[in-house]
Amino acid sequence: MTMLSLDDLGYLGTGLKRPECVACTAAGAIWVSHASPTGGGVARLDAEGRLQPLLATTGAPDDFTPNGWSMAPDGSFLIANLGESGGAWRLRADGVCEPVLTEIDGLRLPSVNFVHRAEDGVLWISVSTWRAPRDRAFHRDVADGFVIRMADAGDPASARIVADGLGYANEVKIDPSGAYLYANETMARRLSRWKLTARGLGRRETVAEYGDGIIPDGFEFDAEGGVWCASVMSNRVVRVAPDGSQTVVLEDCDPAAVEAAMERWRDGRFTRADMNIGAGRRLANIASITFGGPDLKTAYLGSLAGDRLVTFTSPVAGAAPPHWHF
Repeated sequence: MTMLSLDDLGYLGTGLKRPECVACTAAGAIWVSHASPTGGGVARLDAEGRLQPLLATTGAPDDFTPNGWSMAPDGSFLIANLGESGGAWRLRADGVCEPVLTEIDGLRLPSVNFVHRAEDGVLWISVSTWRAPRDRAFHRDVADGFVIRMADAGDPASARIVADGLGYANEVKIDPSGAYLYANETMARRLSRWKLTARGLGRRETVAEYGDGIIPDGFEFDAEGGVWCASVMSNRVVRVAPDGSQTVVLEDCDPAAVEAAMERWRDGRFTRADMNIGAGRRLANIASITFGGPDLKTAYLGSLAGDRLVTFTSPVAGAAPPHWHF
């Protein structure tokens, strides 16, 4: 697979605020996180990149910061609140925001990273750490992240922790076969998976230990069994092949700065400043990847510091996500 250059990139939209998560549908809709100062939510982009915001007008906590989210069949959005008030929330088309899950085992949920709605309606919710602020978990030896399984968005009593001890749990998704739950562990720097069982999840399996300089955030599956990972800090896009081998498809970084940050990760001195070294570059600390377009070959990159989406043409089509025909 040939490595792309920055000249191969396109851009869509302007004026976005923290466009961390992106989702596309077969009908051509492109939705993205939008942490507007007037209220967090999502925004739809049309073909020309014009914004049509859908913001929380009532019901949301004061620090509502949309991070990873999923679309529901009724047109609402199931959103992880990265703010310290935490929880998973539903944003309806009329701007009303309501809680989906705010506690587990009698404890208030801290900052939530991602909400994935599978095809069967089950929610998989990742929480990176119990620590607050969450920067306290930016350490290779901290592993208190966890994943919650919730049978239905309307049934908080069904929620239970099914995987824990994770090194900063990030995006979680059911793979296209429907057999495994995958997760990126950001500080452990690995891609993990669990076989789905009647009781929840089997034992954790390591799919890939990411190469040097990769701080994994979001990921997406392709139609050939590969997994595409967006690395913050180094602004790298990496494809993990079905056999576990890795190919850097795109990058936008200062190699010396990345190596210095990785040295601090190795000796336990990694901080938010290291995480943010890619923010001022063109890819603006990429955080997610998804596929869209009629052939699912247009890749869209979300970011933590950009105000637009980055796009490129992928040599491999993406796998259709659960919301593709919504």
